Amino acid sequence: MEIAKEIAKAKLDTFVEKIISRKFLVWLTATVLMFAAGLESSDWIIISSIYIGGQTVVDGVAKLKGIE
Repeated sequence: MEIAKEIAKAKLDTFVEKIISRKFLVWLTATVLMFAAGLESSDWIIISSIYIGGQTVVDGVAKLKGIE
């Protein structure tokens, strides 16, 4: 059962990676939470900035090292 979950998770991750960038997915999630759950705009900015900025650094380092 555990192997099946891992395979399903890997396939879903590959699909999401191809269709929707993770940065956009985080931005979309934070935006939906802002409207649906009353997330404050300042919290939205923090969530988006930290994730997108951090992921950009990780992507840059991976590209420099040739890891993709």
